[in-house]
Amino acid sequence: MYKVLPILTPQEVEECRNIAASAPFVDGRFSNPHNTAKQNEQLHDQATYQRSAQLLHAALIRSEEMLNFAFPVKIAPPLITRYKPGMKYGLHTDAAFMQLPTGGLRSDISCTIFLNEPESYEGGALHIRLGDADLNFKLKPGEAIVYPSDTLHEVEPVTKGERLVAITFIQSRIQDPFRRNLLYNLNEVAALEGLNMQPENFTMMQLIQNQLLRHWADNP
Repeated sequence: MYKVLPILTPQEVEECRNIAASAPFVDGRFSNPHNTAKQNEQLHDQATYQRSAQLLHAALIRSEEMLNFAFPVKIAPPLITRYKPGMKYGLHTDAAFMQLPTGGLRSDISCTIFLNEPESYEGGALHIRLGDADLNFKLKPGEAIVYPSDTLHEVEPVTKGERLVAITFIQSRIQDPFRRNLLYNLNEVAALEGLNMQPENFTMMQLIQNQLLRHWADNP
């Protein structure tokens, strides 16, 4: 249901940090003033936002593992956000639909890309509730966590230092997370074991993979 992925190179991490260091930020509620759970800051300058969003988007679609796991059809422009001491994002679930300059997006998968070292700030873990599990993530720079957007999650209060991340939302060709995970695992088995199978059995597995994708996908 979730996956940790390496997304950015060290050079791309450094470029995102340089952008964040030189660009203005505004209150995170600028884009959603009624969201009382949100206490952070977000990149505001349009030119630097476009520059960082293009860099982050290119890195995401370059990741074969991300493509195989998420089956993306649309990705929202990633946005750099930061948390200073006392800031947090209370328990919430992400909006089901979002309006982008290019049209609407259904948020099936949420993604957080970490941009600074976990030891450089205290608190600030991404806490996700998946069923009975409580999961906490403070990842290395350049790593991302992708998880279902309809789960309850929060950013715990930062008590020292600064938490710097980029966030985005993905519309998947496979809306249902159980089906998406099942097809991902089936594809992984086919990729790892396909050469060890009898050709007729591998052909049958490929038939099943494509039948499920045709039946479950709601976008080409």
